Amino acid sequence: MTPQTYISIIGPSDASPEVLRVAEEAGACVARAGAILVTGGGAGAMEAACRGAKQAGGLTLGILPGASRYEGNRYLDMSIPTGMGEMRNALVVRSSDAVLAVGGGFGTLSEIALALKLDKPIAGVGTWSASVGDATAPIPAAASPAQAVRILLHTLGDA
Repeated sequence: MTPQTYISIIGPSDASPEVLRVAEEAGACVARAGAILVTGGGAGAMEAACRGAKQAGGLTLGILPGASRYEGNRYLDMSIPTGMGEMRNALVVRSSDAVLAVGGGFGTLSEIALALKLDKPIAGVGTWSASVGDATAPIPAAASPAQAVRILLHTLGDA
């Protein structure tokens, strides 16, 4: 694992306590793997993931929807204000090497779709599955955040 590996954790800003727990654990797993955590920088699952990463000694990057770098959560090491609103989801996905989806609303679903479109490695814990008609998009479902990170690292060739 090189310090230049970036893994995005995506999930809802309005998250249940269980999703917050999973996101925090996922952030810690990303940090322990030596990767840089990328999120949308906001509240909910994003903040929980950043908190977990910081507690595990990791680095965090927030791609913020607003125009001010001070709008992000308090666990961010670096903030990039985009002024793009939800359109910043594309930057969250594009700036990462792999994506870990935790829970999710429609914003998370949009990021999953972008990751699939961009052929980014993706894994999920309690998140969306993707199928339309006979077509099914591969989103490996992991039983735990640790398993999801192992799946991503294996796919990236870093395991």
